Amino acid sequence: MKSTEVMLAEDVHWVGAIDWDLRFCGSYNTPHGTTYNAYLVVGDKIVLVDTVKTGFEREMLERIKEIVNPVEIDYVICNHSEIDHSGAMPTLMEIAKHAKVIASRAGKTGLHRHYGTDWNSSIVKTGDELSIGSRSLMFIEAPMLHWPDNLFVYLKEDRILMSNDAFGQHIATRQRFEDEVGPAIMDEAKKYFAVIVSPYSSLVQKKIIELEGMKIRIDAIAPAHGAIWRDPAKIFEAYKRWSSGESDLKVTVVFDTMWGSTGRMAREIARGIGSEDVEVKVFNLRNSDLSEIMKEILDSRVIVVGSPTLNRDIYPTVGGFLAFLRGIRLQKKKAAAFGSYGWGGGATQIMTEELKRTGFDVLEDSLTVQYVPTDDELKKCFEFGKTIAGSAKA
Repeated sequence: MKSTEVMLAEDVHWVGAIDWDLRFCGSYNTPHGTTYNAYLVVGDKIVLVDTVKTGFEREMLERIKEIVNPVEIDYVICNHSEIDHSGAMPTLMEIAKHAKVIASRAGKTGLHRHYGTDWNSSIVKTGDELSIGSRSLMFIEAPMLHWPDNLFVYLKEDRILMSNDAFGQHIATRQRFEDEVGPAIMDEAKKYFAVIVSPYSSLVQKKIIELEGMKIRIDAIAPAHGAIWRDPAKIFEAYKRWSSGESDLKVTVVFDTMWGSTGRMAREIARGIGSEDVEVKVFNLRNSDLSEIMKEILDSRVIVVGSPTLNRDIYPTVGGFLAFLRGIRLQKKKAAAFGSYGWGGGATQIMTEELKRTGFDVLEDSLTVQYVPTDDELKKCFEFGKTIAGSAKA
């Protein structure tokens, strides 16, 4: 795939790298790999927007060389100093020695902390512009989407928003545009939002309002990971829904089980939920990916968590899940807890308290079974599921 073949507009090129092997990034599994997107804008001056992760420098430089000599780069814009975006900068700056680095104030600090060097640099803020002859690049600060240093770049004449981590997806593919990837792209974007962006949902809403208020036309969104959006309204509307806490008529059941009792309860609870024509997703933490679970919870109205009691506490996998969930800080969700125990209980009450601390509206009636659930207790599980379905409909 040649860089000259991947153009967002005339003289605007994708020069990033594809990481087919990546299976974990930051806080979640990436079974489909990812891309590190860098963009080269050629005018009277040459601008590189973002770089790539350490180890992928050669791939990026080879793509740049198909278009220009990297020595000739005049500006390197760092939208975010995390190393999967800035890792190639030390190598690049040894080649493009006269290039000026542009970043937000926090971005400049981040680069110094990462690499211990002060390149020739300029700090920009929202509304500042860089003219490169026939093109103007406008900067828009986007702090906490998802680091304090995040910056957007808007190519005014081409109406392209280079959004760094916002609007991205972790997916390795030769197709560079969302319409080429197909329907799977929204599933990956949803997972990405759930795990990386959702803790900052209120800021997402404010930033979308700000962009709409600026009255700028956006014909494409070019994120730092995944495919480029040629239909930006699709992802804009999705971000509006996801950040508002809007949900479907759906319940997600998450559990682990020691000797099978909690698992049997989970299956009956799910059967009861489904009997009320409510969509239900069920995940055993022992063999499920947390990012997939969070993706389903994102648009669920109720989450149901189950655990056996171990040493008067919750099962370790459930504890880890609840800690991860606490960091995501999802909005407008209900929750319920269930579990089993042998000679001493406690897990169900601990889960209930933890879910309340996390911000869920918790159903007061939890469900607990001692040892192996009887037929009558399994019927109670089924009825408990029906009650949860009613709560989802309420």
